Amino acid sequence: MSHDTQNMHDPLSFVRSLWSGMGVTMPGMVTPTFDVDELDKRIKDMKAVEGWLRMNLSMLQMTIQGLEMQRTTLGTVQAMSQMASDAAKSMTPSAAEEPVAVDPAQNAFSGAAGAAMWPWQMMQQMRDQMQQTAEAVQAASEEKAEAKAAGKRGKK
Repeated sequence: MSHDTQNMHDPLSFVRSLWSGMGVTMPGMVTPTFDVDELDKRIKDMKAVEGWLRMNLSMLQMTIQGLEMQRTTLGTVQAMSQMASDAAKSMTPSAAEEPVAVDPAQNAFSGAAGAAMWPWQMMQQMRDQMQQTAEAVQAASEEKAEAKAAGKRGKK
């Protein structure tokens, strides 16, 4: 070990000796410069790197958001396709009983066709529900009319 008093007070003397042996000067943060032009150049370079990093960060964030939207859209289309195929199967009970051979190429097309048919199937379901509600209201009004007529007959 060296008993040099300068090395004892300078904790980076070992690193400086390694770097100077390679012909490379110490980074500016360790050995500050007093040249204003050099400082301006370093500031300009660091700001350029900062701008480049910010641009890359924003591009990365936009890519992640795009992929998340794509995943959500695919999940929605798959769910709509499943709902459409379930609704189609429920409309024709005989078709649901028959086994169907699955072809992957046709399955992708039928999923897209099923997804395109969801408005029609929704309208069919709404029409069926409205018809059932109308029938229930009509039956209830007929029962009221019969009960009212029976009440009038009982009073006479």
